[in-house]
Parts: sequence; C-alpha cells; structure tokens
Amino acid sequence: MLIQEKKRNWKPIIKQFEAVVGKNGVVHHGEELLTYECDGLSSYRQRPGVVVLPRTTEQVAAVVKICDRNSIPFIARGAGTGLSGGALPSEDCVLIVTALMRQILSIDLENQQVVVQPGVINNWVTQTVSGAGFYYAPDPSSQIICSIGGNVAENSGGVHCLKYGVTTNHVLGLKLVLPNGEIVEVGGQIPEMPGYDLTGIFVGSEGTLGIATEVTLKILKTAESICVLLADFTNVEAAGAAVSDIISAGIIPAGMEMMDNLSINAVEDVVATGCYPRDAEAILLVEVDGLEVEVAAYKKRIAAICKQNGARNITTANDPETRLTLWKGRKAAFAAAGRMSPDYYVQDGVIPRTQLPYVLQEIENLSQKYGYQVANVFHAGDGNLHPLILYDNSVPGALEQVEHLGGEILKLCVKVGGSISGEHGIGADKKCFMPDMFTDTDLETMQLVRAAFNPKGLANPDKIFPTPRTCGEAARAISNKQFESVERF
Repeated sequence: MLIQEKKRNWKPIIKQFEAVVGKNGVVHHGEELLTYECDGLSSYRQRPGVVVLPRTTEQVAAVVKICDRNSIPFIARGAGTGLSGGALPSEDCVLIVTALMRQILSIDLENQQVVVQPGVINNWVTQTVSGAGFYYAPDPSSQIICSIGGNVAENSGGVHCLKYGVTTNHVLGLKLVLPNGEIVEVGGQIPEMPGYDLTGIFVGSEGTLGIATEVTLKILKTAESICVLLADFTNVEAAGAAVSDIISAGIIPAGMEMMDNLSINAVEDVVATGCYPRDAEAILLVEVDGLEVEVAAYKKRIAAICKQNGARNITTANDPETRLTLWKGRKAAFAAAGRMSPDYYVQDGVIPRTQLPYVLQEIENLSQKYGYQVANVFHAGDGNLHPLILYDNSVPGALEQVEHLGGEILKLCVKVGGSISGEHGIGADKKCFMPDMFTDTDLETMQLVRAAFNPKGLANPDKIFPTPRTCGEAARAISNKQFESVERF
C-alpha cells in the first residue's frame, strides 16, 4: 500500500519569506511558477513549491535560515541557462533566484579585480571595464544572458578557457551563505591564500555547498594584438589533426573551436555571416593574442600547419569588427540548432586532443545506430565536446532514446581517458554516469565534503551524485514530472 506524503502547508512559510523580501519578492501561484520549472535543459521539468527573489546577502541568509528551521530543501538559480539541470527544482522545494542581485559592487583596476553580485551577467563585467583596457576572460557562448553566480556554480568555461582557464582560475574570493544560513567569506583579494582552498572547493559545486552572494573576479589587460584565423577542411579528421599539431608546435591559442558541416549550415541559415563555407566538412577557428610581433609569427605558423593538414582556405582578421563576425556563428551555434530540429539534447564531455578523430568517428557511428543526427560544436583546443543530438520530443520514446545516445557518448569520453563534463556540470542530467568515472570510494569522499558544508542535505539535494534508482528509471520519472523522494544525508 502506497502512502501519500502530506503536502507542505506553505502559507506560514510564505509569510516569513515576505517579511524578508517583501510580497513582490515571493512567487507562489501555480501559473507564475511555470517560469521556473526548468533551466536550459528544458526536457526535465518540475515546479518548485515557492520562488524567492532576494537582493542582498542578508536576505539570502534569512531565507536559508527559514528553510533550515523548517527542513525545506532549497535550490539556488541564477539566469536559468544551465544545460545539466543543475537549477532544476525538486518537488516542494524553495527556489532561491539571484537574478535581482545584479550590482557591480566595486572595481579596482590597479589590482585588476572587480566584486559583483551573483546576478550580474557575464558580459557586463567586460563591458564595464573594457573602456579602461581590461576584460573578463571566461566567456561561455551564453555570456550575454548567463550570470556570474551560475558560472561559479558550474565552473563555466568558454572560447578562451584554453589559454586563460575556466571560472575557477578567475575567482579570487567569495562571500557565501552556508546551508544553515551562516555568512562566511573564503579566498580574498590576492591569488594565493594560506589554508585550505575553500574557494576552489566551492566553485563548481553546483549549489550543493551553499549560495555565493558576492564574487571577487580577476580581470585581465586586453592584449596588444589579437588575430582570428578561420580554416576550412574537407574532412573532420584533418581538422582534428590540425588541432593536435598546433598544440604540439608549442602554440597555445587564446581559443580554438571546431564546427562540423551540420553546424556550419545551421549558423549560416540563422546568422548569415558569409564567412563559413557551406561545403566544408569542418571549420577551425583559432584566436591568438599577445604582442604584435608574437601574434604575427603565430599567425604564419598556424596557417602553415592548417595547410599541411589539408585546409582549403584560410581567412584572417585582426580588426575587431571582422573578428566579431568570424566568432558570431560559433557563439550562435546552440541557438541555430533550434532551426534544424524541434528539439535538441546537448552533451558536454571532454577527451584528450589526440583522440578527436577517433571519437568523432565513433559519434557518427552512434548517430547512425540510433538514427538521430548529431551536430558537433566544441572547444577543440582542450577537447571539450558539445554534441547536439537533434530530435522531436513529441515523438513517443524519442527523449529516452537520445538520452541513451548521449550516455553512450559520455561513456566513450571516459573510455578514451576523458571526462563526463567540461563546463556544463553534472546536475540532474549526468549524475547516473558518475560511477563510470569515479570509484565508490571517490564518490564517498566527495559526499563527506558535501556533508561537512550541508549536513542536512537541504542545499540542491538531488544533484551531482547518483541515487539508488537507475538512469532509465530517473529519466522516466523526470519526463513524467514525478520526482520521488530519494535517499539524502
């Protein structure tokens, strides 16, 4: 006999939240909650019990304390652009949305750092300091809409992560609200702090250790010279070989991206750059920066390496406007996929660069096996793949099939010595694949860290780590909007 769990009485809780953030800062009506039932991974949906929109660290702390006193699970959400279900609500939870926390609190050009609230959009940081000759390096493709808080939670990367690193390499310090509502500060205003690297532990923890309410970021001086090269190839394997040869030559580009023919035509249909040859099987975008003489030398060497690997044509751009045009299509690749198919499912795995030709061929074999087209767009320089599986969610069973296909791609990445995530995180989507990469002891050790910060398991409870259910069972439950209670600590 199944026992129906009694629904929570939200009325007294809502009044407590309203006392902290005001009535306009609390969303609890059914139709209004629809806005928050998923993040960028829209195939998984679940309405939260209540949504709270704080504006200050103190308000976040007060809201979290209410959740702690009442044993209510809570999940932090930024702009909602995540692609692994990291901000996906669980049933009867409080969703703490930091979108209204969007102040740039201080700018220190002399020490090359800024302090921002988590709701600040990624691109705003560069816009704020670009006039003084600085920029913020991590630049996800969604940088015009994704927030710094979400970037911190998922340890996001972007085009420039090859040379300059991902988010964790640019976060100096954090103000945090722990799962019991305490406010603490970790890191600081200098790159190396004594003691445990708590900043490094928190960045990429996907909201399971608390909520970042202030972030101290490192900004960089804009390079003296920047050049972008676009090389097109008649086969993907040749483009992959060029990537390996460029790195082997001792050149570390600021960014190196690859797109296959399916992606090329999709972005040209949408963005119409006029720069991407539609008959190319692959294009390689390479950006180099530094001193003018250094960039000139690298440009010649990279062009020669691409030619040696069969590149047909090479376009170069030094001026900002043309460089922007060359990058425009790559930045629009995910959006363009929506023109090719009613739905798409994106994965995010990492492989050694030398395995690119083999893995891309295996992805093509899997595409044919399952009968779904796969468009490949990826950070070629560091082997971070973003296969886009095209499908129609209205077809019964299609989502489950593409999830299996995506899972096989992730297992392939692990098989060749890679990872199941490069920058999108694990979230709800990939937690079932964690045992493919980590031993039971590894996972238990991670859980000990989580328990130290989050002993009641209230902060983003059902993410990152696998539950007793199988992947297939979890997928069906999510698809049917039925989140069952799972084992928590």
